[in-house]
Amino acid sequence: MPGPLFSPADYDPARFDPETRRLLRATIDWFEARGKRALVADFHAKRFHADFLRFAAQEQLFATLLTPRAEAGRAADKRWDTARIAALSEILGFYGLSYWYPWQVTILGLGPVWQSGNQTARARTAAVLDEGGVCAFGLSERDHGADIYATDMVLTPDGQGGYRATGGKYYIGNGNVARVVSVFGRVEGVEGPDAYVFFTADSAHPNYHLVRNVVPQQIYVSEFRLEDYPVTADDILHSGPAAFDAALNTVNIGKFNLSFGGIGIAEHSLYESITHAHNRVLYGNRVTDFPHVRAQFVEAYTRLLAAKLFCDRAVDYFRSANPDDRRYLLFNPVTKMKATTETERVVNLLTDIVAAKSFEADSYLTVAAADIRGLPKLEGTVAVNMALILKFLPQYLFPQGTHADIPTRQAPEDDAFLFRQGPARGLSAITFADWREAYRTFQHIPNVAVFSEQADALTALVTAGITPDQAKDLDFAIALGELFTLVVYGQLILEQAELTGTDTQALDQIFATFTDDFSRYATALHGKPSSTAAQQKWALSAIRKPDVDHDRFNAVWNQVVALSGTYEMKP
Repeated sequence: MPGPLFSPADYDPARFDPETRRLLRATIDWFEARGKRALVADFHAKRFHADFLRFAAQEQLFATLLTPRAEAGRAADKRWDTARIAALSEILGFYGLSYWYPWQVTILGLGPVWQSGNQTARARTAAVLDEGGVCAFGLSERDHGADIYATDMVLTPDGQGGYRATGGKYYIGNGNVARVVSVFGRVEGVEGPDAYVFFTADSAHPNYHLVRNVVPQQIYVSEFRLEDYPVTADDILHSGPAAFDAALNTVNIGKFNLSFGGIGIAEHSLYESITHAHNRVLYGNRVTDFPHVRAQFVEAYTRLLAAKLFCDRAVDYFRSANPDDRRYLLFNPVTKMKATTETERVVNLLTDIVAAKSFEADSYLTVAAADIRGLPKLEGTVAVNMALILKFLPQYLFPQGTHADIPTRQAPEDDAFLFRQGPARGLSAITFADWREAYRTFQHIPNVAVFSEQADALTALVTAGITPDQAKDLDFAIALGELFTLVVYGQLILEQAELTGTDTQALDQIFATFTDDFSRYATALHGKPSSTAAQQKWALSAIRKPDVDHDRFNAVWNQVVALSGTYEMKP
């Protein structure tokens, strides 16, 4: 019976329609036939993934999974279905960031297009996908990063109803081959938000100048310049404040997949690590006989399982989103920040265990250790997402709203609302149901009960008040945000555990880890320069020791060690 982790050997997601299952299986088979030797050799040689793009084009992989129904014509299998997009993101991550990345940045490039009412641009983009093309998201600039208020991409009116665009973009994935590049800029001579514009460019156009790959990696993260690039009405996607909203809403749609890429990387790393360690003998003992090694493996496994439970449940909130339920806007930055940093921690734990093995040229872990670091940073720093998460703290911890229960959403439907999210504001008006309900359901599990005490204590800290100076102190806010994020993270994990019947011993071990994490973050808050005496007292009172159960730990360890030898990528 398949376990909770992705396994190429027995993967057949019955929840999807036949064509989706075929495409996912075909992707796995392509990588497995190609083999590990080629995978790691191309990584070390920094060889561009043209062969993968040819495979994707041949199978119509991107066209089928990334074309919304409105542009699908008679193709019944085309739709924008977050559940299957997440599934492919995990599979591609499993084989490496270099294959996940062109898929990911194509998703971002499509965001402004599918949000646009420009039917010419939409039809042209659908045709590019049908031809096997990829897309790019031209937002960041070398001097400004993703600060879209300060863009230097300038569109000058040409006197004939169009424009000429001049300026550079930096850190743009697929910028070397994308036939549709969604570019953010501003109109010369117009002030304020009315100046913003999103338009499409083509990397094959003679006025599009590819400068270089800005990273020394297999992926191509381009710097490009437009010089007097002609932009017509058929190329304009959004103008004015709508262009600003399209940029932020695209991030909501696309950066969600960071977490699934990280989960895939961590899963492959776990298979390789446990197989290596369990079959290695040191000082007359299996490496996995050492207690600290077992503890590290159990922690890695439970953090990985937790990330997967959270992210799978977040898919349901994305697919259920509507103008009256925008809770996904909280769960999105949690996936981008928390879930990705958790998968990085998983890989770090595994590399600590296997030590020198994680540096060897033929090891997947060598690839994973390099790749995994990028995911939490592809959406800026932790601070960027934490600041966004904290905007939801009052209405989440002290809920005033009610919402119908969100079911598991796996039906083959188009997630059309994601392309009509509307203005990127009004976060303070978003309401939440009572987060305690999920915790009450599992109060019989010892460490859920312990962690619930800590979560309740957080509400007391917030009720007592955060000073105006502390609210402006991002160093203090990050410590507070880590505590808050854990509560949110735990809620969706428990909801998914109830829906899927997750093993209760594994769930208990997950919350043992979270109890330790909460205590560590409380200690960090205690030490912040701006913490008050009352807050320091609170921090010490919130520290808890997890419930210790050796039988439970051993049961979870048995789940981990059972993975030894169950998967090894073909040579």
